Amino acid sequence: MVISLEDFHRALSDDELVPHFQPIAALRTGALAGFEVLARWSHRVHGEFLPSNLIELAETNGLIDELCEQVFSKAFAAFAAAPEHLRLSINVLPAQFETMRLPRFLQRLAEAANFSLTRLTVEMTESALVQNLRASEAACNELKELGCRLSLDDFGTGYSSLAHLQSLPFDELKIDRSFVSKMSNRRESRKIVAAIIGLGNTLGLSTVAEGIETAAQSDILLWLGCELGQGWHFGRPSPFHIVPTIIAKSPRPAAPGLATPGEDWAVSSLEALPTLRLAQLQAIYDGAPIGLCFTDCDFRFVSLNQKLADMNGLSVAEHLGRTVQEVMPALLPHVETYLARVLRGEAISDIEVPRPRLAPGGSGWILCSYQPAFDEADDVIGISISVLDISEKKKAELDLKESEFVQSTIIEISGQTLWTMDASGTNLQMSSAWVQTQPESRNHVRNLGWLEAVHAQDLKATIRKMKKAVATGQPVDMEYRIQGTDGQWRWMRSRGLPRFAKSGEVIRWYGTFEDIHERKSLELEVKRADAKLRAAGQPARGASSDELLLGRRSLSTTRQILGEA
Repeated sequence: MVISLEDFHRALSDDELVPHFQPIAALRTGALAGFEVLARWSHRVHGEFLPSNLIELAETNGLIDELCEQVFSKAFAAFAAAPEHLRLSINVLPAQFETMRLPRFLQRLAEAANFSLTRLTVEMTESALVQNLRASEAACNELKELGCRLSLDDFGTGYSSLAHLQSLPFDELKIDRSFVSKMSNRRESRKIVAAIIGLGNTLGLSTVAEGIETAAQSDILLWLGCELGQGWHFGRPSPFHIVPTIIAKSPRPAAPGLATPGEDWAVSSLEALPTLRLAQLQAIYDGAPIGLCFTDCDFRFVSLNQKLADMNGLSVAEHLGRTVQEVMPALLPHVETYLARVLRGEAISDIEVPRPRLAPGGSGWILCSYQPAFDEADDVIGISISVLDISEKKKAELDLKESEFVQSTIIEISGQTLWTMDASGTNLQMSSAWVQTQPESRNHVRNLGWLEAVHAQDLKATIRKMKKAVATGQPVDMEYRIQGTDGQWRWMRSRGLPRFAKSGEVIRWYGTFEDIHERKSLELEVKRADAKLRAAGQPARGASSDELLLGRRSLSTTRQILGEA
């Protein structure tokens, strides 16, 4: 709605211009930080609204002070009793910087309302400064002496912002809504916003984004390091009688997955200045026990730690700006497929890669993990790579495999019945003397498959003894029946000893099988004979003393034979 000058004069004379308050929130915590004061006309017929030409009409006709006095005095008086941690932000117009009256004007209104100017942020646009920079500088310095904070509004839309930041004592940069509204779908807008936030952090200035309408915009700004925000997402401009309700509301939760300091105000990466962030990251890099680096999407080294540089036998400087192909041409064919997948957004972990070692010492092995780095719009902008030298571990594994291969060959040649198990008791290797030599029979006895051949009556005791040995590291010694290839059950004795690592942990079990079927059968025969003799010795059976003596002599002879066997 457009109003006439006559309507405007009537609104001033009838005291119809009132303040509305738009919330400003801390993006990190969601807590309320303050309000911006916006002018509205409380029309007796149309209600409260903002005429489209209100500010223009005031500037053109020299009525800025009257407009501001009516709005600001009411805002200061209403807000004087509000919680002290909440701030008020007001906009001042270019005409108010042409003379030195602005600081004294605000001081008079604040004193009349018993409102402290230390709670006031004065927002000014670049156009308010460019007309008379010397007068603007003097006014800004006096406002600072009164305790006000200064905010450069609509930053990035003018042409001399950097000069103003250098010459004037600003505390805050306000990001124009034209950039904020396009962040979600325009990469250029996101980069401009990121640059403004980075500049603010570098200069030690707070950053406030206006025009936030969606949670996505709020999250992007938080991700980029912006501190404060306002817009319809946090609340529309409201009359003061609504303000207590806004203050009483619980703060909005911070974006999930982003650091939120607790009561002790633990510093997160978002709060650090860029140089401090770089120092923190470099300390993490250099202190890591593994190689770390970051490459861009062309696989060009952007940063790396000293550990990785040492692993490659080159200095850090010899890596930076060069591609993986240039630094390690023999490595790229082994990892190029993984790097391409990471550029599509896939994280890849624990890839063992052989590579020629650039430092003296021959070839080696590395364990690599690749993590894509995303920007605020989920576009991949580079790759974070961690590298662990596993050459010694790999050599030990290869030596162990070679040792086991040699042992297996000797076993097969000698015809002895031996076995190998891992630390958990899983069978790794069995001599062909235990089973048929067909591949399916060999596969059957690997892992825990050999237990399927154990007699059902012996299985429980066998498993119990195996578990005890694995848990305690004590030698294995057990007897059980297995079913041979002919379908017959035969008694076997299995004995084994653990092999310990330097740390004291069991890494392998080695043992032998012994066919004890004949001895076991003879032993059982003796037991049965002994049982018959005992039964024969009972009075009810009526055996003579000569028969008992003969039976005992036969038993003694059998035991002697068993012992010799």
